[in-house]
Amino acid sequence: KFIPCAVNPVSHSSLNNSDFFHLYGDTSPVVSCGPDIQSHYETLDAPPNSDFYANTEVCGRRKRFRPSLYQLYAKPEDDPQPPMYQETTPDGMEGESSEDEEQKEPLPEPTRFGWVHGVMIRCMLNIWGVILYLRLPWITAQAGIGLTWVIILLSSCITGITGLSTSAIATNGKVKGGGTYFLISRSLGPELGGSIGLIFAFANAVAVAMHTVGFAETVVDLMHENGAVMVNRINDIRIIGVITVTCLLGISMAGMAWESKAQVLFFLVIMVSFTSYIVGTIIPASPQKQAKGFFSYKADIFAKNFVPDWRGQEGSFFGMFSIFFPSATGILAGANISGDLKDPTVAIPRGTLMAIFWTTLSYLIISATIGSCVVRDASGLLNDTLSSSSSNKNCVGIACQYGWDFTDCINNDTCIFGISNYYQSMSMVSAFAPLITAGIFGATLSSALACLVSAPKVFQCLCKDKLYPLIGFFGKGYGKNDEALRSYLLAFIIAVCFILIAELNTIAPIISNFFLCSYCLINFSCFHASITNSPGWRPSFRFYNKWLSLLCAVCCLVIMFLLTWWAALIAFGVVLLLLGYTLYKRPAVNWGSSVQASSYNIALNQCISLNQVEDHVKNYRPQCLVLTGPPSSRPALVDLVSCFTKNLSLMMCGHLCVCLRWVSPGTNDLSALVQSESHISWLKQRKVKSFYKHVVAADLRSGVNMLLQGSGLGRMRPNVLLMGFKTDWHSASPQAAHSYIGILQDAFDLQYGVCVLRTRERLDFELGFFSLSLPTAVPNDPEAQLSRPTLFQKKQGKKTIDVYWLSDDGGLTLLLPYLLTRRKRWAKCKVRVFVGGDNSKNDERRQEVMTLIKKFRLGFHDVESFRQIRLNEILQDYSREATLIVITMPVGRRGVCPSILYLAWLELLSRDLSSPVLLVRGNQENVLTFYCQ
Repeated sequence: KFIPCAVNPVSHSSLNNSDFFHLYGDTSPVVSCGPDIQSHYETLDAPPNSDFYANTEVCGRRKRFRPSLYQLYAKPEDDPQPPMYQETTPDGMEGESSEDEEQKEPLPEPTRFGWVHGVMIRCMLNIWGVILYLRLPWITAQAGIGLTWVIILLSSCITGITGLSTSAIATNGKVKGGGTYFLISRSLGPELGGSIGLIFAFANAVAVAMHTVGFAETVVDLMHENGAVMVNRINDIRIIGVITVTCLLGISMAGMAWESKAQVLFFLVIMVSFTSYIVGTIIPASPQKQAKGFFSYKADIFAKNFVPDWRGQEGSFFGMFSIFFPSATGILAGANISGDLKDPTVAIPRGTLMAIFWTTLSYLIISATIGSCVVRDASGLLNDTLSSSSSNKNCVGIACQYGWDFTDCINNDTCIFGISNYYQSMSMVSAFAPLITAGIFGATLSSALACLVSAPKVFQCLCKDKLYPLIGFFGKGYGKNDEALRSYLLAFIIAVCFILIAELNTIAPIISNFFLCSYCLINFSCFHASITNSPGWRPSFRFYNKWLSLLCAVCCLVIMFLLTWWAALIAFGVVLLLLGYTLYKRPAVNWGSSVQASSYNIALNQCISLNQVEDHVKNYRPQCLVLTGPPSSRPALVDLVSCFTKNLSLMMCGHLCVCLRWVSPGTNDLSALVQSESHISWLKQRKVKSFYKHVVAADLRSGVNMLLQGSGLGRMRPNVLLMGFKTDWHSASPQAAHSYIGILQDAFDLQYGVCVLRTRERLDFELGFFSLSLPTAVPNDPEAQLSRPTLFQKKQGKKTIDVYWLSDDGGLTLLLPYLLTRRKRWAKCKVRVFVGGDNSKNDERRQEVMTLIKKFRLGFHDVESFRQIRLNEILQDYSREATLIVITMPVGRRGVCPSILYLAWLELLSRDLSSPVLLVRGNQENVLTFYCQ
């Protein structure tokens, strides 16, 4: 009879011991059918809550847990509910009382920044570096206004697309500290992420040196103008640079709050300097400025400076690009402090893209205005004017049209002013030169400070992931912001080393290659994550294109080699070296990377494509289902099968748990026995390439039948069953013997080949298969098995593998020994083939088998004939010293040969032998062929 039910709110009194309901108060609905039977219809279902999906915990607050599926459908009396609340303390420990928690003060909230202050301003300051003030006018003189715009726009395209890719990656989940390294490693995995993390941290440390050297150059020039010299120009730059970076280190180690305040001050100074420069271009030029090449806006000067005029060793398009590109590489300054942002998924895309737009616009304006106002060459001498009586036929340069003659210095290459010669041209043009000097100080120091903060943040995250040895020391954090003081000191040391070079044009190309390498991998990360079509790739930032990201990655790669091929080789050499190390060590991290998703896609597509390929005997591979129980309980069987399947074919270890009563999946006794992770870990540590499959069944035979029919996928499914010999058959019950033989018959029914291994060590068939009717324990210690090698793990030396090919089973009896000899530890073994026959026709029979084996191209050259009478004695006589004996297993007729009699037959065949015996029976279909098609 149908009983109508209603959804009603449940009070605490009706929930009694259910902690789940106390969690949600008295508003959680449950289904009830009246007060008398309400307890039978209570539900533990919980409404959606973010705690269920969070990996982290909030100190001092109870964490909510979603009930398991078993807890939802099990009987209340069978449901041992776990505690619903997990208390977390500042030290990450559990179990403290709520009274203690109430007395503790919450941890101080660390400094957090929004998208303007934390990303946009920081990126703009990092982009507006030393190149803007000290090299952009010179680059404009070399490349001309037209190609300078191409260089600026090409750089901005690369950084812009990279910014889009960064935004997509940064909005695909919660972003923590670590910046670029965090984004790449969590997208591409630890292999590429770790290597690029080291490179990017190093590049930022070197960038500190570049910007500091730019600041020191300006200071030294000011000193020289006023006649102040400490040693000489180079050493003065070194001294001032080291002092400056030491001061910056003090600011950065004081904390993010102080560093942020300094950045705001620098930003305001740069804005004022820009204003002074723009005003200076409009003000009519004084004679002193005209002598230095400034004539305000002139169409002729713009036309003359629009085309390139290459000079010196760096005089080429890519030479100028390599020097300019570091000025566009500050786009990741905001992402590099992702752990210090209020909302990284909003701040990083918005702030980064806005910074790219405004800085690109400023570069275009400055290059166009400086190229329209200042000639390339000027002497700076007030008396280099054209008089009204003199002729300008011999005058060289565009300045001749404005009454100035710089012919002598142009012809003698001695001009010290003009945008081709004077790095401080923006100061000369400015309305008030000290403001440009202040802007240079602000731009260089802010960029140096941003890089000095970025490098330790990235490196600290890398150290905490423990991907590489010997660097964990630098990962320790201090204070409420987890400041990486040790990493700061390391970045400081690297910066000082490069400051000692004291040559800006030498340092800039080195940085360009490392940043291009980083950008290449960021764009490839976005492309790779998109192309895998993983359901987990759901960035909230939609304005990106995977093919555009791929194009940008390729462009970065090409430009790296066009700029400095040897630096590009070094960069990729470091990446490959670190990649190889990570692939070899296989760090125990799982970040759900796109590489994992791609591996799944490739495997899935390949498995599906195999369905389109018909089986052919030439491509036959023994794909083995091995009844091992827990793999550690039968290491000899695992090692033998691994010898002829590793890197060749499928191997699957089957584990069967026999339950005399049903045991719920949520209980501990079952999960302790069949827990996949521990067994897979054992196989991995033993370097066995195998899958692991466990089933739970009511009896042994039905469980093995489940494995036989359910293992594999498509054509990647077992075709050979391997198991241990049942040595206790004579003392076991008739039902146990019948079940064992029934398993062989089921395998034959399913067209499996069958192999049974018997060794001198006890390798009972049922060892490793457990009954869960009573509490039981894992019989063997996996750690002990790992440390104790089996006879199949040792080098076999120059022994023999004796093959007794009693019956033709399709060739499996010959194929398995051949596959063993392809392994290094079995390579020196000689294979001897024994066949049965009539004594009167031994030679004829031997020659016939030799001819057949020769056609199979197995490389077996030793064939002997014998009569199949008293076979065990022949085995003991001929194969006493063999490393392995392979025998064609006879087949007993179902319903005619009793199970006990068949087991006695196998016992007589294989007993009292010092060597391991492998009984093999194919499925009577060819696995060998001597045809080529």
